Parts: sequence; structure tokens; C-alpha cells
Amino acid sequence: MNTLRKALLPALVPLLFAACTTVGPDYHVPDNAAVKAQAANGPLLGTNNPAVSIAEVPDGWWRLYDDPKLDQLVQQALVANTDLRVAAANLKRAIAVYHEVEAENLPEARLSAGAERGQIAGEPLLKEEKIPVMNFGDVGFKVSYLIDFFGKLARADEAALAGAQASQAALDQARIGVVAETVRAYVQGCAATHELTVAEHQLALQSRGVELARKMVDAGRGQPLDLLRAQAQADVLRAALPRFKAEQEGAAYRLAVMLGKPPSATSQAEYACHEEPRLRQALPVGDGAALLKRRPDVRQAERELASATAKIGVATADLYPSIRIGASAGFTGILDHLGQAPTAHWGYGPLITWNIPTSGTRARVHGTEAGAEAALAHFDGVVLKALRETQSALSSYTRELERTQALRDARDKANEVARQNRQLYQAGRSPYLSSLDADRTLASTEASLAASESQVALDQINLFLALGGGWQNAPKVESRTMSEQAH
Repeated sequence: MNTLRKALLPALVPLLFAACTTVGPDYHVPDNAAVKAQAANGPLLGTNNPAVSIAEVPDGWWRLYDDPKLDQLVQQALVANTDLRVAAANLKRAIAVYHEVEAENLPEARLSAGAERGQIAGEPLLKEEKIPVMNFGDVGFKVSYLIDFFGKLARADEAALAGAQASQAALDQARIGVVAETVRAYVQGCAATHELTVAEHQLALQSRGVELARKMVDAGRGQPLDLLRAQAQADVLRAALPRFKAEQEGAAYRLAVMLGKPPSATSQAEYACHEEPRLRQALPVGDGAALLKRRPDVRQAERELASATAKIGVATADLYPSIRIGASAGFTGILDHLGQAPTAHWGYGPLITWNIPTSGTRARVHGTEAGAEAALAHFDGVVLKALRETQSALSSYTRELERTQALRDARDKANEVARQNRQLYQAGRSPYLSSLDADRTLASTEASLAASESQVALDQINLFLALGGGWQNAPKVESRTMSEQAH
């Protein structure tokens, strides 16, 4: 016994010293990560436009429109949307996995009991006669605890916790998408109504032009050809109406689905509005540092990097022995004698197992290291994508505002030209073609202006989506189990 102890002691001492640390790299965001770049954390380009401000993005950005109906729709979507239900279920699963991994740190206990009728061989017991058939029983209890000398369980906990945090960020990201798509569907319905109103107004004006041309022909002061041209222009304007009505219906259908309802379960009147909602202040955008802290996809990618880094430690720990301390007790023997002293057994002590490291084990370590490198590259890509999306959305918004103002000036001028040409035509001082051309220009300019105003509203939503707000203080997502769905 002393000889065995002397032989094992030199081998165990290095292991005990190695147990003072947890194998694998300790996680921190690398200094060369894109998220730490000075340019990524500075002010956003284009914030000198008076339509935007560097104020912090509010939690509920859609409330800046001061539209109670829109706020109600967003709250409904945040509770009942099916995409959010999927993300919430994924988060529950990730949390369950974390608790499962965490339970590995607790002692493992096992209770067993069994009975059988049979016959044992006599020769191993040095008996030449046949042993009679008997009833055997076994009752036992075992408890063991894995000593985490090399931090495998600690690293597994880190990886599982980071995975659950990444799932939480994914749920937050899903909330951002649901808010943006709900507001977008509502605004598209408003925009379609606005453009339909403009088109109907132009059709009404052209219809009066048709009546004017008919009166001029009846009075002998106009040409029948002028009447046909006026009627053709009215038909062109009338042909645009079904498209806007289809956009109204499509927006209502999309909005219903965002609320977790079938498209046929709601009416267009329930979501009706006559023009796009307007912001009551300059659009707040903050800066790059606040953006990267706010966007859940950046947080998700960072947590995935943390999980991948912790998995290196899990794989590295397999290079070292596993040490478990345990104890067992029970009764084994003939069923009638079970519980008596001759059938009792017990024991306690450590159990050391070591799968000698092979090239396969080291390959797993290298594989997890490569996974961490890929996670870092993905993290950098998400950061750069967040900055690019925000800058592109900000540029599109401010440039479309400039275009809208130019179209508004053009519309005012075209309106005055059309008015004067109608007066000249009625007075017989100008041909009808001049009046018709002026009306066409006015109709085209007003349609372009209405479309541009709609695009401004959509660009606002795209910018808010890129800024990554709207997930904070969200209501709890509805959860439906299989039994609830059956009823």
C-alpha cells in the first residue's frame, strides 16, 4: 500500500497544482474588435441636418408620432405576434439548457432496486454440485460529486449562460423587427389613403375639365378632339385608383398578421388613417457608441463570441483527468435475507478517470478555437453592418426630405401654371393642348410629391429600425401551450 502511495504521489502533485486555475482563455472583448474602434464610437455622419438631432433614441420611438391608434397597435403586436412567440420559446429553451448545465455542479445521486429469480454457477464458487434456483435481490444508493479541478463545469456554465443571454438578445431583436413592421404596415396604409386622396382630387379636377371641354364644343368654341383628350386624361387618372386601393388592403392584411390575427379577421376601417403620421420633433439618432450598446444584434453576436470562447475551456479540460468523490451503500443477496448483515455492503472514496489525450481530443480543442475566431469575425461583421445600415438609412431620410421640398416647390408652380392656362383656355386665348399639358404636369407633380411624402415616412421607420430601439420595457409575449391550443 505504501509503495502504491509513493508511486501515485508524484503524478498527483502536478495535477493538484494545475487545479489552481481554470483551463481555457478568460473571455474579454479583443482590443482589435471593430466595436472598440474609435471611428465606430464617434458621431454619425449627417447629424448636422435640422431634421435630426443627436439626442438619445427613446425606448418607445413610435410614440414620437403622437398617434394613440398606432401606439395601441404596437402594444398588441408586442404581445401576440407569432415571431415573438417563437423567439420567446427559444429563450425558454436556452434558459432550460443553462439550468441543465448548472445542475452538473450538484452531487449526483442514484437509487436502484431490483429482484430476479435465477441460478448462479457453482464452479466459480468451487462447488461441484449444482446450486438450486433462488430469488435474488439488490437495493442500493450511490452518491458522487465531480470535483471541477480544471474548470470544465465552470466553462460549460459560462458557455450556457452566454448562450441564454444571446437568446435574450435575439428576442429583443425580434421585438425591434415586429415594432418596425407594425408601424410600417400602418404607415403604408396611411400613405396609400393619402395617395388615393390626391389621385381622386386630380380626377375630380380633370372631370371638371372634361365638362368644360364639352361645353366649349357645344358652344362651337372648342374642338371635339379636345374633348377626347380631356376624357383620355381622366381615364389615365382613374386607372391609378385601383392600385392605391390594393395597397390599402395589402397594408391592412399585413397589419392583421403582425397582430397575430388572420387577414380576414379585421376590417380596413379598423386601421384606417388619412395621412402619414408626422414626428413632433427632430428625429433623435444619438451617436455610434450609443448605437452599438443599444442594438440587440450586436449584443447577441458579442454573447455568441463569449460562448464560443468558453467552449475552448470545455474542450481543453478533456485533456486532463476527471476526479469524482463518491459513496455507495446497499444490500445484495438472496431475496429472503435482504436487509440482514451478510447482504450489506458500502464504500466511499475517489474515482479518477483519464481518457489519454489523442489527436482527436486536441483536434476538438483546435475546432473550438476556430469557432471562436469565426464568432469574432461575425461579431465584427454585425458591428460594421449596424453602422452601415444606420448611416445609409440616415442618408436616405435626409436626402428624401430634400427631394420632398423640391417637389413641393414644383407642385406650387405647376398649380399656378395650370390655373392660368385654364383661364386662358376659357377665354379662348390659348389652345386646349397647353391647358391639358399643364394639368398633366400638375397631376404628375402632385403624385410624385405624395409618393415622396410617403417615402419620407417609410425612411423614418427604416432609420428607427437601424437605430435599434423599441425593445426596452416591452410587454410579456403571449405563450400558448399545446394543451391550450387544443382547447
